Amino acid sequence: MRTLILGGARSGKSALAERLASDSRKGVMYIATAQALDGEMAERIAHHRARRPQAWLCVEEPLALAATLRAYAAPDRLLLVDCLTLWLSNALGIDDGTHFEAERTALLDTVSGLQHDLVIVSNEVGLGITPLGELTRRFVDEAGRLHQSLAATCERVVFVAAGLPLVMKGTLP
Repeated sequence: MRTLILGGARSGKSALAERLASDSRKGVMYIATAQALDGEMAERIAHHRARRPQAWLCVEEPLALAATLRAYAAPDRLLLVDCLTLWLSNALGIDDGTHFEAERTALLDTVSGLQHDLVIVSNEVGLGITPLGELTRRFVDEAGRLHQSLAATCERVVFVAAGLPLVMKGTLP
């Protein structure tokens, strides 16, 4: 089952994703997209690492997400991506006009063809006002388009606010 979990910052998205991964009774490959470019982000990464079960495997991949999904997908494994919006920020940060589109297409093709369990965590950033800067507007627009494409592909889509899941598509176990 492919699951997309959306919500705001500190909404409980990752906790839900980790619960679904644990409940799957499969091996878990945690795919982390964050980069510790400052002290605060390093603390966030450390917090996520500390609460993950020791038995879970982890790979840190800030850019080549589609290739990583293909490399680690297996029938006895659940892939957990945390977080798609950090991947998007990373990909847009090095965009040369073609890089992002190629990576986005590869990601959507990979997810759509994936026959194994996948949970993707992403921040819903389109609920506020239109941002002022061009790059920020592009980020919000690209996130919205990416979420729509993934929601169409995934069997389950859940929005989380205040730690409470709202199932938008499919059912929660």
